[in-house]
Amino acid sequence: MATTLKRRVLRAGGWGAVKRLIKPIPVVGAVFAVSLAAYEIKKKGLLRGVIHVGLDVTPVVGTAKNVVEIFTGDLIPDKNSQSKSQLETNQPAPE
Repeated sequence: MATTLKRRVLRAGGWGAVKRLIKPIPVVGAVFAVSLAAYEIKKKGLLRGVIHVGLDVTPVVGTAKNVVEIFTGDLIPDKNSQSKSQLETNQPAPE
C-alpha cells in the first residue's frame, strides 16, 4: 500500500517538483538533464527535446531557464499538450 501512495504522490507532481528543484544546481543539474534526455525528447519531440536538453545542460542558461520554469511552467511545450490545445480550439462550443 505504501508503494501505491508513493506512486500517487509522484504522479501528482512530486516528481516534477523534485526535477525543477534539482536542475538549477549547476553540476548536478547537468548530469540530471543528460540522464533524462531520452525522456524529454520522447515527451517534447526530437527538435524541441534536443533544444530543451541543450539549454538545461548549458551552465548559466540552464540555471536561468529552470529558475524561470519553477514559477511559469515549461517554456518549451510538450508535443501532446500542443495537440490537445489545437483539438480544444477546433471543437464547437457546448450549447
